[in-house]
Amino acid sequence: MRLEVTCEDRLGLTRELLDILASKNIDLRGIEIDVVGIIYLNCPDIDFDTFSGLMAEIRRISGVKDVRKIPFMPMERHNTELISLLNNLPDPVLAIDLKGQVDMANHAALSLLNLEHSEILGQQVSALIPMFNFSKWVEGPITRQRENIVINGLDYIAEFMPVYISSETSESILASTVMIIRSAEQKNVFDDALPQHNSLGFDHFVGVSNRHKSLISQAKKLAFLDRPLLIQGETGTGKEMLARACHNRSERGANPFLVLSCASMPDDVAETELFGHAPGSFNHQQGKKGIFEQADGGTVFLDEIGEMSPHLQIKLLRFLQDGTFRRVGEEHEIHVDVRVIASTRHNLAELAESKSFREDLFYRLNVLTLSIPPLRERANDIAPLLELFIAKYSKQLGIRKPELADDLVDQLSNYSWPGNMRQLDNMVLRALTELEGQYLSAELFHLPQVDNNGAVGQSINLDGPLDDIMKNYESQVLERLYQSFPSSRKLAKRLNVSHTSIANKLREYGIRKK
Repeated sequence: MRLEVTCEDRLGLTRELLDILASKNIDLRGIEIDVVGIIYLNCPDIDFDTFSGLMAEIRRISGVKDVRKIPFMPMERHNTELISLLNNLPDPVLAIDLKGQVDMANHAALSLLNLEHSEILGQQVSALIPMFNFSKWVEGPITRQRENIVINGLDYIAEFMPVYISSETSESILASTVMIIRSAEQKNVFDDALPQHNSLGFDHFVGVSNRHKSLISQAKKLAFLDRPLLIQGETGTGKEMLARACHNRSERGANPFLVLSCASMPDDVAETELFGHAPGSFNHQQGKKGIFEQADGGTVFLDEIGEMSPHLQIKLLRFLQDGTFRRVGEEHEIHVDVRVIASTRHNLAELAESKSFREDLFYRLNVLTLSIPPLRERANDIAPLLELFIAKYSKQLGIRKPELADDLVDQLSNYSWPGNMRQLDNMVLRALTELEGQYLSAELFHLPQVDNNGAVGQSINLDGPLDDIMKNYESQVLERLYQSFPSSRKLAKRLNVSHTSIANKLREYGIRKK
């Protein structure tokens, strides 16, 4: 029960109101006094007869002009309207106290972070947004600031705004911080004068499998070592993305990251792209800087280095030895400080052994190595990747995020994904463009059909040497049959091999029950 008492500004009037409530044993939960002559009372609900008697006694107080029942106290109404306003904003908004803890989150923020209201209140913002150091921001000159952040693998921009209140002496006191999160595609709505900090490294990588976690853990260690790095993995596994993350994570992160594909590029073109050329060469009056020169202080990523020509392999070996090179058509040497990250979908050791790749260059590159496992060997990562791609393309297409059919993840997990994450990414986009209902089903992905015996012949990955092809096929067979014979002993009996052999194979391929 809330009451609004309109009255004169008379000394002792409030005391008389409180005495009446006390005489009737009515608890006072709250009181607000307006300077224009209104007193607001918050009390528990009472029966009709007691309420009628209370209203009559209040009206008999000298100076009381009127009393009526109201639905909200002024501060309640103000807070309700403010919360309603925030909840209806399309952008996620968080309020953060001076200890760095979240004390308010609107519906959009809860949806983005996939948390309940009770789960987010009191949480440290650094736990929710690890890229933002709240303590460091509070200790320094406190100004509006925006930063690139990643949530569940997607890019966003967070703007942090200090909230000040005025004390009785008109002194501005920092009370809290408001954080607004917007899609990175909306960055033009921000004031360009605001500083923007970019410290993103491996935040875009989404996965829950042990092999994925092991890869990212190792990559974070190698990112800081200023030596050549070799990344091995099949087509579509994200080698360039991992290279860029290593660059961003390193001390070179603020400097250029330039890419050159070594596949199917003529020697003269590739050499010019890498090392540049002197003035007058190729009928150009001015010389041209190559990628190594442009990337001085940063990183050069050489994609598919296994397909680099023998001529360029010799030049690259010389550059890796001392960081010097000559432009095409020039005699004097140039020295630059560049880290080389190379990638390949081939087995460079086998190429070096067969003399298809220079052995000395292989040993020079093979100091630090990362191997990205194919998607078929980490089926547990398909579900989070699916969620990531659906969220990304639903936003781009301007459609509501669909629900997943019950069997979708299982069917996608049983497919071999020869094109790896790139193939899954593209198939999600195509599926969403064909979506007509509320549920995203496996039919929209147009996966190759599997016959009744569990054969997966249409989805065999034929890249690489015979040994790799056979291992891939073996892992698919075991993955498929293990769902029907869900123990190593049952599966060993089905395949007429020893239990130890099957247990070792399941462990080697990381196959587990779904």
